[in-house]
Amino acid sequence: MALLPFRVRGREVTRLEAFSDAVFGFAATLLVVSLEVPRTYEALMVSLRGFVPFAACFALLVWIWSVHNGYFRRYGLQDPVTTAINAGLLFLVLFFVYPMRVVLTSFVERVMWGMGLINASEFTFALGPDVSRLADLFAIYSAGFASIFACFVVLYHRALRHADELELDALERFDAAARRGEMALYAGVGVLGVVIGLTGIGKQVALGGWVFCLLGPLGAWWGVRQAKRRAQLEASAPQLYA
Repeated sequence: MALLPFRVRGREVTRLEAFSDAVFGFAATLLVVSLEVPRTYEALMVSLRGFVPFAACFALLVWIWSVHNGYFRRYGLQDPVTTAINAGLLFLVLFFVYPMRVVLTSFVERVMWGMGLINASEFTFALGPDVSRLADLFAIYSAGFASIFACFVVLYHRALRHADELELDALERFDAAARRGEMALYAGVGVLGVVIGLTGIGKQVALGGWVFCLLGPLGAWWGVRQAKRRAQLEASAPQLYA
């Protein structure tokens, strides 16, 4: 769901946010340094093949950062509990980097193997086309993904708990609740990925990666639904939101 007009409360970059940005930057660096410098033409072709999963990893990391940045720009909370939750979120981001890289690379390579574009011997990681191994990895990846967005659920819940202190009006409270619900949806997709990865179906059919294709449709559905409800709220008291 897109961020709607909102009074910005975190106008200055705090030490908490600066530290958070440094951690996100370090996580992006871990993605880059995990790439080996090619020394031959064949190695270069293999590296280029890894561009798609690398781009997906980078995009996912930027998305998480943008959600984090939007939260602190909107609310600017710096209390000890928020700081502790943020620290846990950053820890999860760092934990998440390598499973994310391995999972997305293995998933893309397995799709290419299924299309006959590469041989099993060309897999970057020693997983090969083994679906059960890939399912276990997706369970780990999904657990990290679900945990990160669960942290965002808690952060938005805290913003609602501090609504009076932050002087949130009715629309801003609605937006915070809508964002909390959106983060819960994404965390739920992660939990579904864990369940599929750990059950028999996940070990027989590589469904774990495809589960995350639900993120786009779910996010779009939630955004449209909440936009309609927000419009109704605005229409109920137009003089307050003109």
